[in-house]
Amino acid sequence: MRFSSLTFLFAYLVVTLPLYFAVPFRFRNLVLLAVSLFFYGWGEPVYILIMFLSILIDYTHGMLVEKYRAKDALARWFVAESVIFNLLLLGFFKYWDFFALNLSRIPGIAIPALGIPLPIGISFFTFQTMSYTIDVYRQDAPVQRNIVSFGAFVTMFPQLIAGPIVKYKAVAAELNSRGHTLEGFARGALRFTVGLAKKVLLANSIGALWEAELAAQEAGTLTAAGGWMGLLAFGFQIYFDFSGYSDMAIGMGQMFGFRFPENFDYPYLSASVTEFWRRWHMSLTGWFREYLYIPLGGSRGGDAKTLRNILIVWFCTGFWHGASWNFMLWGMYFALWLILEKYVFRRALSAAPGWFRHCYTLLVVFVGWGIFAMEDLSVCGGYLAVCFGGGKLWRAADGYFLRSYALLFLVLILASTHLGKRAWERLPERPRQILEALLLALGLALSTAYLVDGSYNPFLYFRF
Repeated sequence: MRFSSLTFLFAYLVVTLPLYFAVPFRFRNLVLLAVSLFFYGWGEPVYILIMFLSILIDYTHGMLVEKYRAKDALARWFVAESVIFNLLLLGFFKYWDFFALNLSRIPGIAIPALGIPLPIGISFFTFQTMSYTIDVYRQDAPVQRNIVSFGAFVTMFPQLIAGPIVKYKAVAAELNSRGHTLEGFARGALRFTVGLAKKVLLANSIGALWEAELAAQEAGTLTAAGGWMGLLAFGFQIYFDFSGYSDMAIGMGQMFGFRFPENFDYPYLSASVTEFWRRWHMSLTGWFREYLYIPLGGSRGGDAKTLRNILIVWFCTGFWHGASWNFMLWGMYFALWLILEKYVFRRALSAAPGWFRHCYTLLVVFVGWGIFAMEDLSVCGGYLAVCFGGGKLWRAADGYFLRSYALLFLVLILASTHLGKRAWERLPERPRQILEALLLALGLALSTAYLVDGSYNPFLYFRF
């Protein structure tokens, strides 16, 4: 079930919200667990068993870590066991076919591909549960003794399938006691509606241009102008799609009394690739920094170890996104640019004017989106070759697309900046309250109209 679907908006939420608030607080985690399991099982009910297994394993391992804390070696073993289980779960469902197909190319090796459908959001919830036992061992979070509350954390539907990745320690206190106010609910509803509009009205609309340019590449009619328009279209599509889903998740979290971490901070305003990755999918980059980069030694121990750690983290970041060579290439592509910025370009970038640093960053990022978007590396190579002069520069269809999408591109550019937020914050409180209600109604109405009439409603992070 997708957030941007009529079923979710006008059936699931209509039932879930009144049910949640109708019961006393002591039963709300139970209700949240039940409705989240229903949400997850909507598409593939059998995968609810994975949820039960994940809850049981990590809950018991958290208890074991706490019980044997005095025996450090044993406690560390239980942490390792929990991590291994989560990685095996992720590896089996997400990467078995990838390794089977690639290893079977070696003479004498034949591993059958199972063709098992990927459980939705498995990359997100395995990382969340994996961090639980680590945090309990580090004493960064208290052990959760109530299995219903722990299950509500693991399965919480607002952020279950597309993040942000919520660490247990961030919501541990709220699982036991959280406030519910009309003002908080209203802010959450507005944030949800903004995210819905970003996803449905902006991401879906510009995504059609990316599909058209990708089709042109397959037909052999792509030009450099069309190729760059396509890369811009996909870059804006994935930003407004994913940040829109994050806004919806954060908004629903507020409606249920939780404060989820922010996941995006206007990444297209960045003046370096390093800054971009501090602003994009912040919950994932923060997870890798805290649970992989720093334990590996971070930037301590000399340049050689730092380079090793950057390469390991970015290989894992790419592979986390998907079982395909293009994702690993994408991870290594950004590792290279981060290394260059750290060791080669640092002084030159610092001395360069702001407009140059911004343009350089956007060029690197949007080319990276091309690698990310096209799993077939031959298609990707051909597409990028055309963009950099390996084909015609212009065709008549490019002019048509430019005229058709010019206004939308302008809206997307403005929406990627602080301008709207700053203008909103300058409004007096009373007009802002009135506008909030109007925007809530208008955003929901326009998004609903689009969903009723439109058939193009992809979910880019479905496979993660």
